[in-house]
Parts: sequence; structure tokens; C-alpha cells
Amino acid sequence: MILEKVVMVIQARMESTRLPGKSMMKLAGKPLVGRILERVKRCKKVDEIVLAIPDNKSNICLRDLANYYDIKCFLGSESNLVNRYYKAAFLSNADVVVRLPADNPVPEPDEIDRIIEYHCNLKKRGFTSNLASINNSGYPDGIGAEVFDFSLLSEINNNKKTLTQMEHLHLNFFNYESNEPVDIKWCPINTIKCPLEFRRPDIILDVNTLDQYKFMSDLYEDLYLKKPNFNIIDIIEWYDNKNKKME
Repeated sequence: MILEKVVMVIQARMESTRLPGKSMMKLAGKPLVGRILERVKRCKKVDEIVLAIPDNKSNICLRDLANYYDIKCFLGSESNLVNRYYKAAFLSNADVVVRLPADNPVPEPDEIDRIIEYHCNLKKRGFTSNLASINNSGYPDGIGAEVFDFSLLSEINNNKKTLTQMEHLHLNFFNYESNEPVDIKWCPINTIKCPLEFRRPDIILDVNTLDQYKFMSDLYEDLYLKKPNFNIIDIIEWYDNKNKKME
């Protein structure tokens, strides 16, 4: 039996257009990306983690952060995310790539492991995701990951792409907004059902705006100090209690 190497590539940069510098904004005293790295290091199905950042002076702080957390760092293209992922995965000898954007500060290690195991057990090429709710899977937005085969990443790296496809890797496989695959024959789309106890597609746990950062900062202040390994059940309880107080 040939074991596939599973490499998680986390994309991050300081030049975010909607919220510049968010990668280093503090959550309970530590940088946002650092909090992500803390959580994904608990994943059991990931063989290696790589922080993939643009190769410029603005992102030296992220390289240093990766060193602090003993995580491999790859410096590549700022605008061509497909190529950045390809080179990071190639240099790590990845067979299977796990994609995680660095605007999701509460990845759930168990659910990432679950989607990786599901994908690998399919024994065929494709794109598998529980990063958000697709095909009525019911997942909260921001606790899972995308999993796809390196051979597919290699092919899209060599294909002609629009600027949008270069900047948004998933659009080469699947469009979350329309819930449509790009080419179902070339790249089948797969997912798993979210467990009933946290099937909450209404909850968005991304950080793309200042308001979303403030929300996440409050979440970390309330949960992290009491339970550093807080999970999605804790988040939902906190979220619902917060909304009740606002009614």
C-alpha cells in the first residue's frame, strides 16, 4: 500500500485589500495566524504544514511567525496564488494538498482530519471541501478545509487562467457562491455532512472586515483563556448566548 503525503498549505499575506495587516492582528494576545497554526498543529491526518506567503518585505513578520511556531514557510508570488500553492506543495513532495485560508481563525482539527480521511478513501482524484456549506452539507463557514490532489493543482498551474482564477484558487475547481463545479468530469466535487450537533451554515467564522475581526477578538477573549482548545460546540454556545443578550 502506497501512503500519500498530505501537506496543508496555509495562505497568508499582510496586504489584504479589505483588512490590511489582519494576519498579525491580536486574538487573546497572539497574532491571528499564530492562533491558526496552534490549532492546525493538532490535526492528526496532516504530515506537514506550510505557511505560504508573498516574497516581499511586508511579509517578513509572517516568516518570523512561522519560525516561532516551528512551521515551514514558503515565499512565492503575491498575486498568483495558484503558483504559490503549487510551488509550496511541490517542494514538500505533496500527494494531497489541504488548503486553508488565513482568514479562518478557528479551524476545527477533528473536522479537517475527517475531510482528509474521506478524500483519501475515495481513491480517485477530485476536490473535497467542508470549508463552507456545499451541496447542503450544513457546515459553518470557516471551520474546515479544502482537499485536492496535487496532480490537479499541477494541471491548473500549467493552464491559462484569468486574474481572478490566479487570485482565488478554489475557483479553478468550484464556485461556492453558485454552488457549481468548474468541470465535474475533470474534477469531481465531494463533501461530507456536518454532524447534527453543529450543523449551523448560518454562522460565518471568517475575518475579512473590521467588524468580523472585532467579533473574533471577543470570541477569543471569552473562550480562549478558559479553554485554549475550545471547539465549535463552545463557539456555537457562545454565539447563541451573545445573540440572546442583543435581542
